[in-house]
Amino acid sequence: MLSKSLVVKYSLILCGLLLVLIGLVGIIVPGLPTTIFLILAAACFAKSSPSLHQRLLEHPWFGPIIENWNNDKSIPRRAKQLAIAMIAVSYGVTWYTLSNLWLKLSIGLILVMVVIYLIRLPVSIENEFEDS
Repeated sequence: MLSKSLVVKYSLILCGLLLVLIGLVGIIVPGLPTTIFLILAAACFAKSSPSLHQRLLEHPWFGPIIENWNNDKSIPRRAKQLAIAMIAVSYGVTWYTLSNLWLKLSIGLILVMVVIYLIRLPVSIENEFEDS
C-alpha cells in the first residue's frame, strides 16, 4: 500500500499535469486563461516534482511569466488587457442571456472586483521589443 506522502506527491503531479494541459488549451481557446493554470501547475510541481517544476520554469514562454508571478506577483500587460477584455465580453454575453436582474448584477459585482484586482497587479516587463 502506498504511503500517504506518496499519494499526495502523485496526486500533485497529476494535478499539475492536468493544469498544464488546461493552460495549453487556453492558448487556443478564447476566454480560457493560460497564466493562472500554469502558475497553479508550478505550485503543484514545486511541492511534488522538482524536475517538472524546473522544466516549467525553464520553458521559454511560460517560465518568465511564472518567475514574474513568484518574484513580485506581476503579470504581462498583454495578459492583463486580454483578461479584462474577456471579462467584459463574457459579462456582455451573461447580461444578454440571463433574465434575472439580481443574478446579472451579482455577477457584475464579482467581475468588477476581479477587474479591480487585475488592474492593481503590477505589470511585468514583457520583452524589449514591446516599446519599439
